[in-house]
Amino acid sequence: MMTIGRLATAAGVKVPTIRYYEQIGLLGAAERSAGNQRLYGRDAADRLAFIRHARELGFPLEAIRDLLSLSDRPDQPCDAADAIARAQLADVTRRLARLGALKVELERMIEQCSGGRIADCRVIEVIGDHALCETDHRKASGARAIV
Repeated sequence: MMTIGRLATAAGVKVPTIRYYEQIGLLGAAERSAGNQRLYGRDAADRLAFIRHARELGFPLEAIRDLLSLSDRPDQPCDAADAIARAQLADVTRRLARLGALKVELERMIEQCSGGRIADCRVIEVIGDHALCETDHRKASGARAIV
């Protein structure tokens, strides 16, 4: 058994993160010592490692909740886990496409900058007027207009 501090160090997360995961139900409630200290076993450490790695892969908390639920029932077919991973891959693919469009637009903006005065700066001009962009990266990024 380990304390919350030792678990946090072992998993590479902060103590408040562990408390948060407990609060939202991703980690079960810890056992308590006679002094009311949280105590965690190997299962909690494994589950926390799973959550941390899933977060590193970009999975949202709801998807992680679903994956944990599936992993708690290992005799099921893995179709649902596959579907969750495919949805995450689609999201990453969309984000990469958006970032690619943003990269092209930024490169174009920088290339067109003559390095003169701010009054003539193409970077400032393009940032100030989206119509000067070659792509509608707002649409691709899902950005909202500021009202």
